[in-house]
Amino acid sequence: MASMSTTKGWNSSSVTRFILLGFADYPELQALLFVTFLGIYLVTLAWNLALVFLIRGDTRLHTPMYFFLGNLSFIDICYSSTVAPKMLADFFQEQRTLSFWGCAAQFFFFVGLGLTECLLLTVMAYDRYAAISAPLLYTAVMSPGLCTCLVGGAYAGGFLGSLIQASSMFRLHFCGPNVINHFFCDLPPVLALSCSDTFLSQVVSFLVVVTVGGTSFLILLTSYCYIAAAVVRIRSAEGRRKAFNTCASHLTVVALLFGTALFMYLRPSSSYSPGRDKVVSVFYSLVIPMLNPLIYSLRNKEIKDALWKVLEKKKMFS
Repeated sequence: MASMSTTKGWNSSSVTRFILLGFADYPELQALLFVTFLGIYLVTLAWNLALVFLIRGDTRLHTPMYFFLGNLSFIDICYSSTVAPKMLADFFQEQRTLSFWGCAAQFFFFVGLGLTECLLLTVMAYDRYAAISAPLLYTAVMSPGLCTCLVGGAYAGGFLGSLIQASSMFRLHFCGPNVINHFFCDLPPVLALSCSDTFLSQVVSFLVVVTVGGTSFLILLTSYCYIAAAVVRIRSAEGRRKAFNTCASHLTVVALLFGTALFMYLRPSSSYSPGRDKVVSVFYSLVIPMLNPLIYSLRNKEIKDALWKVLEKKKMFS
């Protein structure tokens, strides 16, 4: 391919475009996979958008917890949208190509949103601790200004980590082949194509994941230790049940995201398996963003009440 001219210090690769194999190795399943992934993506958009508008439209949900939940839904929409539209379009393309810088941009936004979600879930754990341990001071402690700063910090930390990873990876030399055995530009399959020594890039990626993930895990663990102690002190069974339901939803989301992220990014490159990794990638890039609003909504009385209120209004005006 034609050589690429880039600024000094950046990539000087001969590769200008990547070819995404996607699920081409399953030709007999193309129609089924397309319908399945399209359904998952549409449900993801519908549920998360509904939750965002429900939270914005109902004054009873204008609390710190739902402010963070609305931001989580927004991130999930953007997160799955960095991958799903291109992946779905590729089912109808003979040449499933993506430019070098398009690949870099997709990786940057995908990782940035993933790290931001990780940090936001940590913020939400602190929010639950503040709500359960000192309910009378909750609105004073979790002021609108502090909530905005915490969300802004999550975005800043997530995209800073992503910028460091993307800068490290796309400075490598890619001289060919240019076929990515994946459905988007993820870390392991792209690194596998580099003609350069990828050790430094792998170390940088490991340090970013450990810094963000490790810090988040320690804060989560500390928050839930304090939450457990606070729940034990709650005298009423109803109060303990409500606290448990809120925390159970959050812990389920945390376990899904952190579990798959640790499996994908904290392992040696020698264990990379394209087929298995595609399945795991579908889970954390498409399925988890679809499940998050369901997990938070199904056991949340306030959200269900707000939803019924909207449906009743619709019936009145229909």
